[in-house]
Amino acid sequence: MSERFGLSAAMTLPVTTNGAVDLKRLAGHARWCLASGCGSVAAFGTTGEGASLGLSGREQVLGALIGAGIDARRSIVGGVSASSVHEAIVQTRLLMDTDCRAVLLAPPFYFKGVTDEGLHDWFARVFEKLGTQARDVILYNIPSVTAVPLSIELIGRLRADFPEIVSGVKDSSGDFTYTKQLLAAHGELAILIGDERNLSEGVRLGAQGSISGLANICPGDLNTMIASGCDDARIPLIVEEVLKYPVTPAVKALVAHRTGDASWLNVRPPLVAMDPAVAARLGATFDAIFAAKAA
Repeated sequence: MSERFGLSAAMTLPVTTNGAVDLKRLAGHARWCLASGCGSVAAFGTTGEGASLGLSGREQVLGALIGAGIDARRSIVGGVSASSVHEAIVQTRLLMDTDCRAVLLAPPFYFKGVTDEGLHDWFARVFEKLGTQARDVILYNIPSVTAVPLSIELIGRLRADFPEIVSGVKDSSGDFTYTKQLLAAHGELAILIGDERNLSEGVRLGAQGSISGLANICPGDLNTMIASGCDDARIPLIVEEVLKYPVTPAVKALVAHRTGDASWLNVRPPLVAMDPAVAARLGATFDAIFAAKAA
């Protein structure tokens, strides 16, 4: 990725009451995100319940996005969540066959207490077996979900060993000390801020943008922060509210509030939908916060 990354919506996944992906609603939401300030949409991430989707579901989602006229090479980032090298390769090949812009690759999440050496070997085997298909990989550091943190040193080794493949890091650690160390050590990579509370400061320190759950709701405001590096006092406030709940159902509740469409509350197991009354309170809080002017 030669151009500055910018803002990507960590796109939430619309599903029916029985858990089937609502492809029509998904395509419409992706078009809205792109028209509202996002440079791309990220499918199959944490907010997008990617770990709950099998290969056929992923194929259907990509088909719906491309069928809606979305340019995969420019505007689709795809998440990969797998514990086996084989499954990571299968998911990544699907994205590369579709000519997606980039791959958001999480570490293997089942085994805990693994070493940097073991993680390096896992990533190396994925990259080597992908061969010439391997490109534009954004390493995904989200230890609150995977319980497998990516150290600054590991990222450096992978970048040194695979300079034509590793292009960035999405940091969703929530640890801004780590983020600053990452930016200082690996500023040549596209460092993407997952915690929107730190977005503007991260940009001022050299971050290239964000893959953001809030971009499902207020992409224009986030895009302004990325473009200018200026703070917006409302963003940390709404993030703090969202973090009072399970994050993915809370983001869906805010999309339901923004659209007036309660079907956005639906989630896939093992997640549980937010209670409509609780969702309404979160929506009212969002309105109250965003009634204030940006700082």
